[in-house]
Amino acid sequence: MSPVSKPRYLTKSRFKLATECPTKLFYTGKPDIYPDMKQGDEFLQALADGGFQVGELAKVMFPGGIEITARSHEDQVEETARLLQRDEVILFEAAIRHGDLFARVDVLRKTGSKVELIEVKAKSFDSSSDKVFRGANGGIDAGIRPYLLDVAFQRHLLKLAYPDLQASSFLMLADKAKTCSVDGLNQRFKIRRVDGRPQVEVAPGTDETTIGEAILSCINVDDLVDEILRNPIVAPGASGTLAELAQLWAERYRTDTRISPTIGAQCAKCEFRAEPKAAGARSGLHECWQEAAGLTPADLAQGTVLDLWNFRKKQSLIDRGILRLSDVPLNALGKQSSGDGLSHAGRQALQVSGQWDGRPEFYLDAQLMADAMASWTFPLHFIDFETARVAIPLFAGQRPYTNIAFQFSHHVIEADGRLDHRSEFLSTTPGQKPNYEFTRALRAALGSTGTVFMWSPHENTTLNAILQELEQDPEPPPDKAELSIFIRSLTTRKLGPSNVEAGDRAMVDLCRLAEKAFFHPATKGSNSIKKVLPAVLQSSDYLKRRYSEPIYGALKGIPSQNFVDQAWWMEAGGAVVNPYQLLPPVFTDLPDEAIKALEADDDLEIAEGGAATTAYARLQFEDLADLERTSIETALRRYCELDTLAMVLIYEAWREWLTSK
Repeated sequence: MSPVSKPRYLTKSRFKLATECPTKLFYTGKPDIYPDMKQGDEFLQALADGGFQVGELAKVMFPGGIEITARSHEDQVEETARLLQRDEVILFEAAIRHGDLFARVDVLRKTGSKVELIEVKAKSFDSSSDKVFRGANGGIDAGIRPYLLDVAFQRHLLKLAYPDLQASSFLMLADKAKTCSVDGLNQRFKIRRVDGRPQVEVAPGTDETTIGEAILSCINVDDLVDEILRNPIVAPGASGTLAELAQLWAERYRTDTRISPTIGAQCAKCEFRAEPKAAGARSGLHECWQEAAGLTPADLAQGTVLDLWNFRKKQSLIDRGILRLSDVPLNALGKQSSGDGLSHAGRQALQVSGQWDGRPEFYLDAQLMADAMASWTFPLHFIDFETARVAIPLFAGQRPYTNIAFQFSHHVIEADGRLDHRSEFLSTTPGQKPNYEFTRALRAALGSTGTVFMWSPHENTTLNAILQELEQDPEPPPDKAELSIFIRSLTTRKLGPSNVEAGDRAMVDLCRLAEKAFFHPATKGSNSIKKVLPAVLQSSDYLKRRYSEPIYGALKGIPSQNFVDQAWWMEAGGAVVNPYQLLPPVFTDLPDEAIKALEADDDLEIAEGGAATTAYARLQFEDLADLERTSIETALRRYCELDTLAMVLIYEAWREWLTSK
């Protein structure tokens, strides 16, 4: 592939990408050839956590700052250079270039010959911690290192472009030790859409006095940046100082020269792994493994060690030349027997060997499953929560990333087998604090009898966070005692290293039961409900008979809050259609890469958020038309209802398999 004509600069984001894998420099920026699945993820994550708003809040904290708005790289660099001739100036998005290196600085503050480089991120940290940005062993914390690489790249570049300036390095982050002192802070930073892209509109009158006490803290990181600039950076197949690697990678990127791949465990997280459904796309990851390891497309289709579920020693297998999943020796997996169902190694062994006792299609520990079901009490309650944590608090008294529980769905199975979608809750009104009302509605829905089910510990974590909020609230609601008793009855709480307290109706985690007692090869070891559900549908004759007819939401069928005459078992191309693919998209107005990221992510998990979290954030931050708001809320209700129905379907399949064995 020949180099393109326009300038190709190594930016701070591309440098950081190359530290993960230098070969990625050849794949990035070519979405029509090598789809980048992280690009949409990052956009959606910024929507979900308020990253766009954090950048604007930071600008308010530097009054008098001038934003570099020129369109071309060269004009941006020239405008920055002209303004830096001033003795004192604050610049937003300052553009710095030297040779083939280019960066834009979030905030640059110049006083005389001294410059402060400030990188603004929506990431949270706790300024009260004893070891800010340091790990237990004293080294740089892995979670903060990518952001420090950004700052180090900028400081290196500034020294090359402006050798007479003395630079200091800072990170400005959401500080969880700080409390918001004003209501409606997030509402001062509304998002509007321009050509599908977000633009933050700051409310008139927003200044240092109206934003209250700062929830963003600016931390000097010179010692950490010095450490990064001084010590070698080790990347797959490359090692050198930041200056050395930047020069090498800039030249390779400028000439569009592919760097020979060094495969390893890091490939499991490669964003250039195109799936077959991406028509016409090439997979950078597969090309790397074909070149470096000699694997064929057929080998890759049958699975590699990268596909091995929850296995932390993939690199050791790769170092030994064990690349195909089928070649993994079982004795490399660890102890496979367990007195309490499948161990992690036991699940991995099933994935590798494809062999188990009992049914040919899947593994089921019938005794463990039957014992668990015998302990359950009707009515059976299946619940799912949707929550959000945003950087800029919604209300006074909240800290950044305070838990917000805004939605639940609730299915019930009675002792006689009757099933219905009994209740739901959704609160998306901007500025409305939902946590306590959420808990009241859940209490009313669940009553005082019956076993309650969740899928993964998220619901337990959410309720414990609300309990902590109740206990710390200086002006608690009148029903604090009743709500606290209810939460304690449903949750499990860790009181110490070996001390766990469980309520008398502590929720049953069906994901944990699936991990211990059920394995289907179609899930590739995963216990995600959105992987388990289609696998169960594929193998259950009972679900096929029951749900291939449009009985869900039918007049004399299964009561539903959001569906009418819905069939959930459908087949296409010889395979069962994942029910989640039968739902319309939550969003229709996002950029193409964001939509593709949602479609490609079967778990709908965008980093620490998800489609529902992104939707909630949009309903809070954006100035949406009534029709668009209603459309998003309708989609939220349907997805959440399907989440609890999915639990029901899996339970029904398990129960039928036990009774028909």
